[in-house]
Parts: sequence; structure tokens; C-alpha cells
Amino acid sequence: MENYKKEFIEFMVDCQVLKFGDFVTKSGRKTPFFVNTGFYRTGAQLRRLGGYYAQAIKENFGLDFDVLFGPAYKGIPLSVAATIAISEKYDTDIRYCSNRKEVKDHGDKGILLGSPINDGDKVVIIEDVTTAGTSIEETLPIIKAQGDVTPVGLVVSVDRMERGQGEKSALKEIEEKYGLKTTAIVTMAEVVEHLYNKEYKGKVVIDDTLKAAIDAYYEKYGAKE
Repeated sequence: MENYKKEFIEFMVDCQVLKFGDFVTKSGRKTPFFVNTGFYRTGAQLRRLGGYYAQAIKENFGLDFDVLFGPAYKGIPLSVAATIAISEKYDTDIRYCSNRKEVKDHGDKGILLGSPINDGDKVVIIEDVTTAGTSIEETLPIIKAQGDVTPVGLVVSVDRMERGQGEKSALKEIEEKYGLKTTAIVTMAEVVEHLYNKEYKGKVVIDDTLKAAIDAYYEKYGAKE
């Protein structure tokens, strides 16, 4: 596993973005782990987060695209942080764009915030976590309504590796349904590999009991591929 992935896993634990316990996902599944990017709350945290996203984007999509689109609301700071990081790390100026939940009819009119999306643009979508793949159904029509644009791919922070609408993972379903390449900074398998029965800051984050709960969750909800 690459060092930046190990660092990112520990970064999530430090920021309390990655938590273990008893939770219920948006899709109604009871889960022993939860990822909430809303707990990145400082400038320093967002700067580091943008850097991890930037590295994952470069490694999986390259930098030959025009716009990084972050769906409202959590995608807005993600798109800003990642485009800043891409500029600083790779000297490449990518435009950021997000949508408004309500169309604005005065001043800076329309549904978009940040850069407009123009004919010929290649767009990468950035999100926090995709569990069931429902948000992309709202996002793609907004992007495609802007003109003759090409959605290139989707990047998320963590691939939960669980079923979407069918037996395959949500990210795999998105790839097949929309022709979008998908990637994540880390997968939950990598999270478990890095934290299981290893001490981090004086504590074992994933012990045998928690590992058994995670295994049971994947037995029930894990993607077949």
C-alpha cells in the first residue's frame, strides 16, 4: 500500500472522520463503521485532504481535464480544496464548479457555483463517500445540461466496498451504468489492512471484536465484485 494511503487512513482517524461503533447509513444499513467528511473542519485539515484527493486524481485520471465538480453541499469544499492542491502540487490550473440546491435568479444567476461548464469540457466529479450510488443520478444530469461536455470519472475518499442497487459495488454499478471511471483514495479493505491489530497512538483501532463485526457486515452487504 502506498504511503499516502496509510497517511490518509490515520488522518481520517485523527480527524474523527472515520469512526467505528454502531451507525445507520443513509440507505438504512446498520454498519460498524462510518465516514463523515463533515468532520474536516479546519483550514489545515482541508489543505491535507485536498492533497490526498489531488494525488488520487492524478494517479487515476491524470490531469488532462478541465473542471472538478463537487455536488452540493459536501462536494463544494472538496472541489475547492482539491483544485488548490492540484495547482500547488502539480502546477496545473483546474477550474472548480458546484451546483446550488436552488437556482439563483439574480446576480450570479443559475444553478452553478464557481466556474461555468462549457462545450468541450472534460469533467471529473468529486464526492465524499458513495454507498448506494444515488447522488450521481442527480449530479450527471446537471453536468450534461451545461452543453457538449464529457464526464470523465468520479473520485471519492473511501470505497465502502458494499453492494449498490444490486450485487456489485456502488462504484462498479456507476462505471457500468454511466460509463464513468471511478476511484477512491482508499478502500475499506485497505483501511482494515492498515489498522487491524496494529497500535496507533497507543490504541488498537480495529481489534478482533470489531474485525468480526466488519466481516459480518460484509457477509451481509459486501459487493460481489
